[in-house]
Amino acid sequence: MDARMTGNWTSLPSANSLWASTADAAREFPVLTGETQADVVIIGAGYTGLSAAHHIAKSGLAPVVLEANRPGWGASGRNGGVITAKFRLSFREIDAAHGRAMARRMYEIAHESTDIVEELVSEFGIASAALTRTGQVKAAHNETTLKAAIDEADWMKREMGDAEVRILDAKGVRDETGSDVFVGGVLNPGSGGIHPLNYVRGLADGVARRGVAIYQDTPVVKLRREQGGIVAETPKGTVRAKQAIIATNSYSDLTGATAHMQHTLIPFRSAIIATEKLPRNLAGRLMPTGRTYTETKRMMRWFRMVDNRVVFGGRGAFGKQDSESAFDALRKAMVGIFPDLADLPLAFKWSGLVGMTLDSVPHIGRLDDRTLFAMGYNGAGVAMSSLMGRYLAAFVRGETPEVGLLDASRLKTIPFYPLREPAVRMVAGWYQFMDAIGR
Repeated sequence: MDARMTGNWTSLPSANSLWASTADAAREFPVLTGETQADVVIIGAGYTGLSAAHHIAKSGLAPVVLEANRPGWGASGRNGGVITAKFRLSFREIDAAHGRAMARRMYEIAHESTDIVEELVSEFGIASAALTRTGQVKAAHNETTLKAAIDEADWMKREMGDAEVRILDAKGVRDETGSDVFVGGVLNPGSGGIHPLNYVRGLADGVARRGVAIYQDTPVVKLRREQGGIVAETPKGTVRAKQAIIATNSYSDLTGATAHMQHTLIPFRSAIIATEKLPRNLAGRLMPTGRTYTETKRMMRWFRMVDNRVVFGGRGAFGKQDSESAFDALRKAMVGIFPDLADLPLAFKWSGLVGMTLDSVPHIGRLDDRTLFAMGYNGAGVAMSSLMGRYLAAFVRGETPEVGLLDASRLKTIPFYPLREPAVRMVAGWYQFMDAIGR
């Protein structure tokens, strides 16, 4: 993947994904030229930035959205389209470390995040987003991880009142997945799936139709304060605003204006493969309920059926470029779960960056009196980033929403930042070893 440098702006190719090949046509937005003014300038036209623009505009204020590429070019258009009401840190862990009230508040935030996706899809009429809320199964690969998953589910029922969680035995998971490699699992209703690129393009189109100015191919190369406000400078224009929102997540280092945010994130490259369409008889046997699925290994894999294709993904320390070895590892893992796919060709292979934080939760709030941010979704960003737009609008209005552990003051910078990539590779290698020996 070659990068093209123009000043302090890095331009990268788009993902050759299933989503890009099946998405609605992208609306063309203008490039910013000259000077314009706004109440809020938003950097990044992914889920976070577009949701923020929508909710800010509903408040009667005027946002302007500046996107370095096109809406959805980054993680919002590259992800697996899985919607879950969770954080990488479990609610039980939150309860143990921070108390019941905090665990309850984080549980509320998580479920609000999945609900807002449904609200936005409905409000903007994004039928092509193909949103489902059929649930997710966590499939256990051995008895140890099954016991842990069941203990967690029992705790959720008892302490969070999550009565809809269901325990599945080996046959139940086999009926769900069409695979007999799992020993059992847990079904979490309310989760779902979406066509992520159609979702973000639908948001962009809907927000623009309501009068919000969105500019594409307009990287912010400098963000500076001036008396009474803040100025976002782009190669061909400027925006003067009262406040700014940084909504660039793992792609913050594309320009110097937001690169400092990258020092709060640990980059994991998430790779995804999608098969050719399955023969009808096979498609009917694999994942017939249309849910999404994860497994319990440390180097967690997830999978779902989309348009009679198996879409299969996972995280790995794959560096700054696509990696054939990573795709090969995914295919091997997929065939291990679904041996019938051994001879079926892959149609798509792509990857993108996941923003991980030291404390395993996203963060939102103020950098200073004029600049806000939300980022660090830890691999569960479709729903959470959509919700963060609503909370960002509240901060813009001068409110202080209760965001629990997501509060900006808790965000830590990465120590020894230049060593982050070797450290990620080392941790990933250890996880792979532990998975290989069944621990």
